[in-house]
Amino acid sequence: MKLPEEFIEQLHGLLPDEWEALADAITTSEPSVAVRVNSARGVGVPDGARRVRWCPEGFYLQDRPTFTFDPDWHAGRYYVQDASSMFIAHVIRQFIHEPVRYLDLCAAPGGKTTAAVQALPPRSLTVANEIVPPRARVLADNVVRWGCPRCVVTSNAPANLGKMTHFFDVIAADVPCSGEGMMRKDDEAVAQWSPALVEQCAQRQREILSDVWQALRPGGLFIYSTCTYNRQENEEMARFIVEELGATSLEVPVEPDWNIHPAIGSDYHCYRFMPHRVDGEGLFMAVFRKEGDAPRQDLRVKEKTAKKADEVGKNWLASPDEFVIDQQGDLFIAVPQDIRREVAALRASLNVLHAGVELATVMGRKTVPHHALAMSTARVAGAFPVCEVDYQAALRYLRGESVILDGPRGYVFVAHEGAVLGFANNLGNRANNLYPKPLRILSTHLPDAKPVVIG
Repeated sequence: MKLPEEFIEQLHGLLPDEWEALADAITTSEPSVAVRVNSARGVGVPDGARRVRWCPEGFYLQDRPTFTFDPDWHAGRYYVQDASSMFIAHVIRQFIHEPVRYLDLCAAPGGKTTAAVQALPPRSLTVANEIVPPRARVLADNVVRWGCPRCVVTSNAPANLGKMTHFFDVIAADVPCSGEGMMRKDDEAVAQWSPALVEQCAQRQREILSDVWQALRPGGLFIYSTCTYNRQENEEMARFIVEELGATSLEVPVEPDWNIHPAIGSDYHCYRFMPHRVDGEGLFMAVFRKEGDAPRQDLRVKEKTAKKADEVGKNWLASPDEFVIDQQGDLFIAVPQDIRREVAALRASLNVLHAGVELATVMGRKTVPHHALAMSTARVAGAFPVCEVDYQAALRYLRGESVILDGPRGYVFVAHEGAVLGFANNLGNRANNLYPKPLRILSTHLPDAKPVVIG
């Protein structure tokens, strides 16, 4: 890989004593591979694994398996995420100790969202937003796979979210950037780079921050991040947040042996992850407190509760009294009681793709359970019979093929080694596969052995 000359000059000016080590790491070293286990499913880091120092749920793999062929990944038992990006979990745990309304503004594909869900105090509400529709769909799929019932996925411009005045306690913005931190593992990041792109991204970032700032309550927390190295998109944006928007830079406690580089040419608290120093890709993060102190605001909306609430799905939930049933067309959705007004406000103001737990679609007298119910950590274990399948049958199921199940007739969970993958309608001699088409494995090659990731 050959880096652009102008980029080399930028690195030299940025890190006079380290630029060669960073350039060498970008061009000659292999990216690390890390995953974060889903503790809400009772999954722990394997014994003896090399852990990510700033995230107790994260650990490194020796190589990169084909995760598509691992049923545990499809079951939401872990998320594949760069170790540097897991720093968001450390930041949240340092500053947030009570339930909050949390907005992940530029959330696709969902790594930082699911890390936030895992780190936030119980009973928090997480709103994950992505403006680009196809990416928003991927985000929704990953949130559903993770299983949290207190998540809402939206697809809106930052300006639309900004109209929700003082609605959020915390906003995290992993803004679109020039992608210099991805150069080690993405040749396209090298090919598209130019000084003009850096300036274009910086201008877009200022617009995004200005558009959404009003949605953060006074005294609220703002977490800014990029995956790039230059100062225009990093320290200069920190200056913009402090001086133009009105915020205070906050210091994040870190350990010296984490090898995180501090701010460059700035007195603000900034945290730089660079591959010649850490086992991870390039990341910049800074945390701010918005000036002032005021409670978050609510939006007045008219609530609706489905007429068939007692008939559709409540007995499928582990704590049914903690939910209300909402009806969106033919779809019945369980929403936690304590955030029902917030969810209604979001539906009234934004384009909502997912909220709570989708329970079932009702078609006449027929009630078809939803895939999101199978994935949800809020469902009761005995909601449906469980049919265990071996590895090869699990792959066939995940490809959308017909499978033969040993179990009762009717709707059942299909599981591999205790991990539920989704629903099937067992007819006896065969089963109708209900695994969603957009999630199915497309590869015609199927391995003989399961990848070993979490044991």
